[in-house]
Amino acid sequence: MAFRFHYSRVYPATLSLFMVMAVLVLGACNESGKTIEQKKRSKSAHLVTTYTSQIRPLDTPSTRTGTLQALRKVRIFNQEEGKIISLPYFPGDNFKKDKVLVSIDGSLLRAQLDKARATRKQAEQDLRRTTSLVKKRLAAEDERARIETALTVAQSEEQLLKTRLEYTTIHAPFSGIVSERLIEVGDIAPRHSHLLTIIDHTSLIIRVNVSELLLPLFKIGDPASITIDALGREPFDGTITRIYPTIDSVTRLGTLEVSFKKIPAQARAGFLSRVTLTPPKQSYLLIPFSALRRDQQGEYVFVINNKQQAIKKYITTGIRYQNFTAINTGLAENEAIIIKGFLGLKEGKKVTTTLGKKPE
Repeated sequence: MAFRFHYSRVYPATLSLFMVMAVLVLGACNESGKTIEQKKRSKSAHLVTTYTSQIRPLDTPSTRTGTLQALRKVRIFNQEEGKIISLPYFPGDNFKKDKVLVSIDGSLLRAQLDKARATRKQAEQDLRRTTSLVKKRLAAEDERARIETALTVAQSEEQLLKTRLEYTTIHAPFSGIVSERLIEVGDIAPRHSHLLTIIDHTSLIIRVNVSELLLPLFKIGDPASITIDALGREPFDGTITRIYPTIDSVTRLGTLEVSFKKIPAQARAGFLSRVTLTPPKQSYLLIPFSALRRDQQGEYVFVINNKQQAIKKYITTGIRYQNFTAINTGLAENEAIIIKGFLGLKEGKKVTTTLGKKPE
């Protein structure tokens, strides 16, 4: 028995089935492709966090560290050489104004002064006698002139030695305390040796550095609060007594000098101190410090335009307050500033936004 296959009848039906299946598969692939493409589009917008720039009044206190210094500090040098015969004060000792701080042996100068006095007295007698003789025409006028010159020289010599003898006793120029003693009784002190250092305890001040942006806000007489680490947390009242006229060109800092209204009894020069200054309240345009970026042209921020694109804006910044910075130029109030999501962010890129926290 022979079998025959009718290819002409079977092939068109099979081919039709295959074509239907191919169309279904391609349709499914197209639908899947569209879904992937749509997902890609939905992910193409860059997710960022924004903050709205705002003007806010601030009177935030600023604390700066400094060191207690004596405004009046004097190093005592001797103007005459000699043996030290009296040095009554030691470091930490208090003294009153005009008390003797140092005495140097002046025996030699005293002897020279006695000789100069005798010479001056002799010249005075010679002048009186010569003047009498000139009146009687028993001596020439030139002789009297010579003796007058000799008297003038003797008087000058006496005054010079008298002054030098006074230099052997050094008196305190003010009431204060001895901070250094560099020589002892019995030592021979060459001329212009550093013998003592004294300070005026009532002249303790603190110098602190302040940003050039804050410096114009302060004036002499403004109050300040001072704490001294060695004396605990108790604040002491102070006052700005001097504003230095120059600004450091590298650090952009100026210097304020602050004095106590009443100096603490245990305060000492060299103590670490902290000065809290409160500038008058002023309004600033603030943005979070985290929004700042920098490139070769300077500082900038990313803002969002009306097409939901990230755009660079170059700015100049001012003072810092906690985690915020003031903007001087380049930005307006109520602009949407990007503060998070910088990774991969480029100018002109589409963004999707979430709102950041407001400052406390």
